[in-house]
Amino acid sequence: MSPCMIFRSNLAPAVFKNFGTAPRTIHTVQERKYLHPTPPITPPTPPVIEQLSKTMGRESGYSSIPPSRKHLLQYVPREQNDLPPRSLRDSYVEGYIPLSKDLKLQEKYTTFLGSLRIGRLLEDMDYFAVIIAQKHILNPKLPPHVPLPQTLVTARIDKIDFTPFVPQVKEDVKISGHVDRVGRSTMEITVWMGQKWQGSWNRITRAVFLIASRDPTNQKAAVVNPVKPKDDIEKNIIEAAGKRQRLRQHQQQLHISKTRPNDDEQKLIHDLYLKTEAYKRVIHTSATPPSGGVWMEQLQIGNTIFSQPDHRNLHNTVFGGFIMRQATQLSWVLATRFSKHHPQLKHINDIEFREPISVNSLIRMRAFVVFTYMEFVQITVFVTTWQLHEEAPRLTNVLHFTYQVPEFVKQVYPRTYHEAMMYVDGKRHFDEVIKPTPEEKGLLNEEGSLVS
Repeated sequence: MSPCMIFRSNLAPAVFKNFGTAPRTIHTVQERKYLHPTPPITPPTPPVIEQLSKTMGRESGYSSIPPSRKHLLQYVPREQNDLPPRSLRDSYVEGYIPLSKDLKLQEKYTTFLGSLRIGRLLEDMDYFAVIIAQKHILNPKLPPHVPLPQTLVTARIDKIDFTPFVPQVKEDVKISGHVDRVGRSTMEITVWMGQKWQGSWNRITRAVFLIASRDPTNQKAAVVNPVKPKDDIEKNIIEAAGKRQRLRQHQQQLHISKTRPNDDEQKLIHDLYLKTEAYKRVIHTSATPPSGGVWMEQLQIGNTIFSQPDHRNLHNTVFGGFIMRQATQLSWVLATRFSKHHPQLKHINDIEFREPISVNSLIRMRAFVVFTYMEFVQITVFVTTWQLHEEAPRLTNVLHFTYQVPEFVKQVYPRTYHEAMMYVDGKRHFDEVIKPTPEEKGLLNEEGSLVS
C-alpha cells in the first residue's frame, strides 16, 4: 500500500494510519451524516487505515491469530431488502496522491527511469476500491461503535486501460470512483486515475473492480445495499455494468480450461507448427523456430516472495494490491529483457483472485511471453502459493499484461500442447483488449470530479 493519500468524500475530515506502512493522509469534503463518522482530527495524527480497520473491528499490530469476528454474525442482514437502497453518488470518493509537495513520497513512486511506478498506482486503486465499497454499505440498524460485519475482498479486476498520457512524478495524482452495479453480495466499482498537466486534466487509467462481501468469518456471502438510480445518468451506468457482467460470465464459460480451441485457433496452432522444422524431423528436440521466431519456453522468468505482515490487508491475508504490484514489476522485467526496450504498459486484463493468500505463505510468480504481434507483447503471470504443511503449491492468481515497444518483436512459438493453450489464451486476451470500445460516460466530469 502506498504511504500517503489525500481523499475527498462524503465523510468528515480525518487522517488515519495503515498498520505496517507509512501514514496516509485523507481530507474530506461535502459533509454528510454517516453511520460511522470519522472524528474531525488534523494531520498528521494517526491515520487512514487504522480508522478503516476499526470500522472492520481490527486493531493495530500484527497477530498470527487475529481476533475473532464471529460475534458480528448477528449483525449481518438476512435479506438485501433489510438494507436501504443507495444511489451511485452515495459511494463516490475522490482523493489525491500529493506528489507535488512530498519529496519522500516522490521517491517511493519514482522508477529508476524517472517515471511513475505503475505498480504502486495499481496498489492504491485496489485499496481505494475497498474504501468505496465500505462507503456504499449502510445499515441503520447497526448499533453505534459496532464494527462493519461484512468482510470485503477483491474477487476480480476487469480490463485496466492506460492512456498514452505519461504521468509526471512531481504532480499530484487524482484518484476517484464509485459503485456502478450491485448484486446480492457483490459490488462492481470503477476507479479512475488522472493528473493535471499544463492546465488540463489527463486520464492515466481506469479499472473495474469486483468486490465480494463475505460474512465476518469470511465463510459465506453477506448481502449489501441494493442500488436505486438517482437519475438517468445513474440508470445508464447500471445498465452498462449489467452488460459487462453478462459478458464476463460468457467469457468465463469460454475459457480455454472449459472449451476447446475453435477451428480457427486449431488451424493457427497447426500453421505455427508447420513454420518450424519439427514436422520434418523424428527428434522433436532438434526442431528450430523459423527465422525471427523464438520458443516460448525461453521467454519466462520467475521469483519467490516470502510474504510478511506488512503485506497483509484488513483480513490478515496478503493484500491483492501487493500481488498486482509485484506481478506488474515482474512482467515489465520480462518484456524489457525480451524486447530490449523499455516497454509501455497498455492494458491489464482479466485479473483473477481465486483464493486468499495467508501471510505465512511462500509466493511463487512465473511470467511467460505467451503471444506477440507486431510491436505488442502479451505476458501472463501465474501466482502460486505454498505452505510448509502443504504437499503441492496452489494457483491463486492469474494476471494478463499487454505491452507495446517501439519496434516489431520476434514471434513466439509454443513447443508443447500446454504452451499452445497458453498461446491461444494469450491471443484471446490480446484480441479482447485491442478491440475498440466506446467511451463510457460515468458520474465524473472531464476533471474527474463528481457530477452534481
